[in-house]
Amino acid sequence: VILKTSEEIELIRESAQLVAKTHAEVAKVIAPGVTTQKLNDIAEEFIRDNGAIPAFLNYNGFPYSLCISLNDQVVHGFPGKYELQEGDIVSVDCGVIKNKFFGDSAYTFAIGEISDEARKLLKVTQECLDKAIEKAVVGNRIGDIAFAVQDHAEKNGFGVVRELVGHGVGHRLHEKPEVPNYGRRGSGMKLEEGMVLAIEPMINAGKAGVKFWDDGWTVSTVDKKVSAHFEHTVAIRKGKADILSTFSYIEEVLK
Repeated sequence: VILKTSEEIELIRESAQLVAKTHAEVAKVIAPGVTTQKLNDIAEEFIRDNGAIPAFLNYNGFPYSLCISLNDQVVHGFPGKYELQEGDIVSVDCGVIKNKFFGDSAYTFAIGEISDEARKLLKVTQECLDKAIEKAVVGNRIGDIAFAVQDHAEKNGFGVVRELVGHGVGHRLHEKPEVPNYGRRGSGMKLEEGMVLAIEPMINAGKAGVKFWDDGWTVSTVDKKVSAHFEHTVAIRKGKADILSTFSYIEEVLK
């Protein structure tokens, strides 16, 4: 696990804030009739215009700047010709490299009027993220974060994806430790000052199970029910976590 200095955390914050602003650029245009490829292109241009590099593009061969996952897709979906439709939910996951440091954040957008089930899923998944971040403090353990997500999701009747996890982030896109969304309180690695984690609940409306597509990337739910994904880059501190990314730019656009 790579512990970060205060100076390094500020550089990661800069990257994570650029991710947040990129999400806001997506939020400005996301609507029925817009292709997912257009969202990808807008994000890539904005990232490059701000002196950064899309972290996902060519990462282990991934061919796009955004992961765009629709409805029953959990994560790692490919942008393409698909035109968004009223009622869709769309997970947009974005990472950037700026000044050699990585930021990573994901947000699930509602396209127009969505079903009651999908609306509840988005609300609960975002609450899972908030509850996990409350536990991301010095002296707690990875299991405390994991349990907070699992407990809240399952109390609401939703399935918690087990095959995919959050992770350390900063010098690289994926660092140790892994941060699962299920687990036992008091278990796992102890959290220390200087850790920076990407905490990312991936919650399914139905069963927890997922399937991996032949494209080598896309992951979807086994029962074809919708899935939601929210993610922040977070620095571990004493008493209260320091959230380096933000949804405030998105919320400003959407309100």
